[in-house]
Amino acid sequence: MAAVTLSVSTVSPLGDRVFVKVSAAEEKTAGGLYLPDNAKEKPQVGEIVNVGPGKRNDDGSRTEPDVKIGDKVLYSKYAGTDIKLGTEEYVLLSEKDILAVVA
Repeated sequence: MAAVTLSVSTVSPLGDRVFVKVSAAEEKTAGGLYLPDNAKEKPQVGEIVNVGPGKRNDDGSRTEPDVKIGDKVLYSKYAGTDIKLGTEEYVLLSEKDILAVVA
């Protein structure tokens, strides 16, 4: 079996999927207490690094995605597939799992 090397530039989402770089989790609470790794919540905010071509309609045409590369987005907590490339964490998710674009 051949080894496959993945990087952000080699991952191209299909259909209406997007590839999101996950923002870092909070290290400490508002009161200043540091959180251990197992107490940190999974982040729900990230930056889009790659976008698929869009969902295919019944007539064969494609619907253009509402988001673009560089957008910061808020997505569902348990959505998508977590992927780790090097030290960075990413999530591959469907466009329907994106709740909002953060300004």
